[in-house]
Amino acid sequence: MEKSPKPLPIVNEWARPFWEAARQHKLMIQECKDCGKHIFYPRMSCPECFSEHLDWVECSGHGTVYSFTVVESNPPSAFIPDLPYVVALIKLEEGVQMLSNIVEWEPGQLRCDMPVQVTFEKLNDEFTLPKFKPI
Repeated sequence: MEKSPKPLPIVNEWARPFWEAARQHKLMIQECKDCGKHIFYPRMSCPECFSEHLDWVECSGHGTVYSFTVVESNPPSAFIPDLPYVVALIKLEEGVQMLSNIVEWEPGQLRCDMPVQVTFEKLNDEFTLPKFKPI
């Protein structure tokens, strides 16, 4: 059976800085210049004050696990070789939440509020994914 390719992200222009930074192993989020709120996922305007004056700022890359699930069976065919894998909602120190994977984990190690730090997985020359590992 031929291995299915994993799907690649679809990049909108307003999210391009996020993906370019990830290729350089930097985790970037947006910050509203008017109200100061940190924003993730990339948007064209601030969800708090609706300002379109947004900057990109580098994150610390540290956070905690807010919630997670361990996928042990029935993933899309491209992800079968990765079993088991973790899909988690990470609350970054900057206050935003990011859906990602946890890597380098041991069974029984995972728990909510567990501290994690960003790491990066290169998919190809265009895409590098931010993932998280336990501290």
